[in-house]
Amino acid sequence: MSREKAFLQMLESSATIQWNIAMILEAKAVEAEKVKQWTQHHIHARAFDSHEEQLKESISIHEVIVEMVEGLTKLENGLYSNLKAVLGSGEEGGEGFGGMTGDGFDFGEDSK
Repeated sequence: MSREKAFLQMLESSATIQWNIAMILEAKAVEAEKVKQWTQHHIHARAFDSHEEQLKESISIHEVIVEMVEGLTKLENGLYSNLKAVLGSGEEGGEGFGGMTGDGFDFGEDSK
């Protein structure tokens, strides 16, 4: 496989992953709204024997949210590394794609 085709495949895969992440985030937003509603109705002083128990429950909910955000951040950092490899750092002559010009890709226009 040529370098250009490998780069294109990496870009296509990154785009697909980003779309899937968007779908996950959309579902998480719906889930978060449900959790918010549940939390507002169930995490109040009357539901717990002590303030310490209420605080522990609130912290456990918060930890789950933080873990999800950390996981998505790691995933996005991985995608960033892939895109950086494909697009180059800009130090190789100021052009993307490893210093290649626009003539380096056929984008499926030519016969295979």
